[in-house]
Amino acid sequence: MIKHNLPSSLLSNAVEELASLPGIGKKSALRFALHLLRQPKENVKRFGNSIIKMREEIQFCSLCNMISDTPICHICSDKRRDNSLICVVESIRDVISIENTGEFNGLYHVLGGIISPMDAVSPSDLTIDSLVKRVAEGDVKELFLALSTTMEGETTSFYIYKKISSYPLKVSTIARGVGFGDELEYTDEVTLGRSIMNRQPFIPIN
Repeated sequence: MIKHNLPSSLLSNAVEELASLPGIGKKSALRFALHLLRQPKENVKRFGNSIIKMREEIQFCSLCNMISDTPICHICSDKRRDNSLICVVESIRDVISIENTGEFNGLYHVLGGIISPMDAVSPSDLTIDSLVKRVAEGDVKELFLALSTTMEGETTSFYIYKKISSYPLKVSTIARGVGFGDELEYTDEVTLGRSIMNRQPFIPIN
């Protein structure tokens, strides 16, 4: 292991922490650590402080669960958005992906995951109850289920559909430009944008 060949335990510890990040191997972590060593101390302090400040001060929107600098995120507080349309997504990364298409002007609801018995994720672990509460308030006219087209995503969509089926609103889903089994964050912006524009009625599979 790289750890055993390093001349400094401080460097070794830094490499271990950097390698714990998703997609970062030991070699890349060592390269990053050595790069930071070559930078002025003030630059490295600013880098480190920005991470600490993000972790300590970032909030989650009290309405949609999106990350925010304030109690209500900039999307939910934007009066130009269509508050009668809510797009339901699995994660914050999906909101970012959809926003990058420029094709959606409604609000969002971040579930924080999808139902997955294999991973011990049940409906109670997600923000489904707060979603139903938003629907029950009566302002929502369309619920757009933009979940990954995996088996877990389809199961989650069906569960949500059953929970809100008694309310008078349209329920739609992503168009099949996004193939079955695909995850939104890995779908290119053009395909995702077209799938949003051409969204279709949600048809539950019995």
